[in-house]
Amino acid sequence: MEIIIQPDSRHASAVAAKIVANLVREKPHAVLGFATGQTPLEMYRVLVEMHHKEGLDFSQNTAFNLDEYVGLPPGHPGSYHSYMREHLFRHINIPASRVNIPDGRAADIPACCLDYEERIHTAGGIDIQILGIGTDGHLGFNEPTSSLASRTRIKTLTAGTRRDNAALFGGEDNVPHHVITMGLGTIMDCRVCLLLAFGKKKAQAVAAAVEGPLTAMIPASVLQMHPRAIFVLDEDAASHLTRADYYKWVYENKPDWQKY
Repeated sequence: MEIIIQPDSRHASAVAAKIVANLVREKPHAVLGFATGQTPLEMYRVLVEMHHKEGLDFSQNTAFNLDEYVGLPPGHPGSYHSYMREHLFRHINIPASRVNIPDGRAADIPACCLDYEERIHTAGGIDIQILGIGTDGHLGFNEPTSSLASRTRIKTLTAGTRRDNAALFGGEDNVPHHVITMGLGTIMDCRVCLLLAFGKKKAQAVAAAVEGPLTAMIPASVLQMHPRAIFVLDEDAASHLTRADYYKWVYENKPDWQKY
C-alpha cells in the first residue's frame, strides 16, 4: 500500500487528480473506474479543469462505474447515472458509447451482472479504479462480511448505508434497499486502486483497512493484498494511523521519477 497524507481534502484531491491525469496521458486508451459520493467530487472538478485548461483528453478512454441502485431510472436525480453525468461526463470529452454503468432496471439482474463482468474483460480490464470507503469499512457497496473474492452482484444495503445516502433521496425511507455493485474480487483485478478518504468520521475505517487485520468485517482491508493500492487521505482521515509520520516521510522522500 502507498499512503499519501495531505493537509486537507483540496490538496488530497489535487494529488489524486494528478495520478489519474498521468495515466490518461501515458495511456490514452486507459480504462477508468469511477466512484460516486461526496468524496471524489473535488477530484472530478480538478479533472474537468485539466480537460478545459490543459487539454486533458478523455476521447479514447473507457469508463466503468462501481455501482448503481436497483430500480432507479438513469434520469432519477439519485441515480449514479445522473451523478456521473452531472459531475464529470458532461464536462469532458469521453464518448457516451464508452461509458458503462450497471443497469439498475435490468429485468434479469444476475445476467446483467455477468454481462458487466464480461464487458470489463472485453475492455481489457480496469487500469485504475477510484474508490471511497464507508465508515464501516465497506468498499463499493460490499458491506461487512462480503466475500473477499466476490464479483459484480446485487447487494442489500445496511440501515447505516441507507442513512448515509438519505440526503439524495429526501429521506431514508426513499433510499432503495438494493444495489448492483462490483465485487471485491472485481475491484482486486483492477491494475491500480486509488482510494480517497476525508474527515475524522473515516479515520477509524481507514486505520482498520490499512493497519488492521485482513478481514471480511472490514472489506477495504482486502486492499492490503493488492499490488498497487494507493490511499490518498487528509489529516483528519489519517488521524488514527499509528505510522502516519512514516507514511509522510516515505512520500516526501520519493525519488523524482516516482513523484506525482
